[in-house]
Amino acid sequence: MELVLPKIPHILSLNKTEMFEILNSIVSKSYRIKQIQDWIYFKKVIDFKQMTNIPQDLIVKLEQNFLSYLPEVSDIQISSDKTKKFLIKLFDGEYIEMVLMPGKKKNTLCISSQVGCSRKCQFCATAKLGLIRNLKIEELLMQIMLVYKYFPDINLTNIVLMGMGEPLDNYENVISFLKIIQDPTAYAFSGRRVTVSTCGVIPQIMKLADSGIKVKLAVSLNSAIDFKRSIIMPVNDIYNLSELKKSLFYFRKKSAFRITFEYIMIENFNMGNEDIKALVKFCGDISCKINLIKWNAVKGLDWKSPSDEQVLDFINKLSHIPAAITLRNSRGQDINGACGQLAGNCYDNCK
Repeated sequence: MELVLPKIPHILSLNKTEMFEILNSIVSKSYRIKQIQDWIYFKKVIDFKQMTNIPQDLIVKLEQNFLSYLPEVSDIQISSDKTKKFLIKLFDGEYIEMVLMPGKKKNTLCISSQVGCSRKCQFCATAKLGLIRNLKIEELLMQIMLVYKYFPDINLTNIVLMGMGEPLDNYENVISFLKIIQDPTAYAFSGRRVTVSTCGVIPQIMKLADSGIKVKLAVSLNSAIDFKRSIIMPVNDIYNLSELKKSLFYFRKKSAFRITFEYIMIENFNMGNEDIKALVKFCGDISCKINLIKWNAVKGLDWKSPSDEQVLDFINKLSHIPAAITLRNSRGQDINGACGQLAGNCYDNCK
């Protein structure tokens, strides 16, 4: 049976102004509003009963006007490299995964934007699910709250929308989420610490450029040759490389941040001399950096990850490109938590 929730807003679905307007209608003393918002934004607590300086009669009113649940965490797996993968059961029984990557200087949370994905990238586990639904604003923010619930001493420094789904296919909810987390009087994540990944959905790239939201943009490129990119990324049949590059020039004019290109290296597919020549031509005249990633194995897919020697040779041949090149070590491979491996709770029975 499908769970039907009351028709009142979830506290996390509201920006600070919207929240204030409702609170102002039910709270008699204005300082209580600040106390409530401090609990949410600074102490990362949304369970009204845990707000110890809020009187019981006000807690009752809050529960009557807002939802404040967090979804169930069905499992947390911890990789040998300390990466933590959360399996999250949503209110309707669907599942997503998010990944926390702790480090010495920064702690990065990779969040999901959809249950599944419609874009059918041929190297990705999420694609095997197809698109089930978009995540709501509160479901995006819940992922941040769950980190603090289970690891209260963590200091999240970076947010990347690189988990399950295509963020720009859930554009309106993602934009609302970005505005909330970047509010300097709320969660206060600067644009420098937030990255939105896309397979190259051009209309939404243009809208994001015009939105005034300051974020880093990461583009899943994986080949700079149209026919090859179309083989592994069907989105290229809709928005080809030429049109993609025009949109990225437009985005770059509106942004202080370089474009990041994600390039998943696949043996005997996109690492030859012709691939290098095309990549140099595509990236050589745009302010960018290139993240090289060895393909992470996905059950049921027959691609091969290159050897360390092949990767080194590929990097050496790219050395003259006028862009910063980084070999990104995939974290969480041993728990299926690395790039392209997230699949909710579906590993053996995906499409």
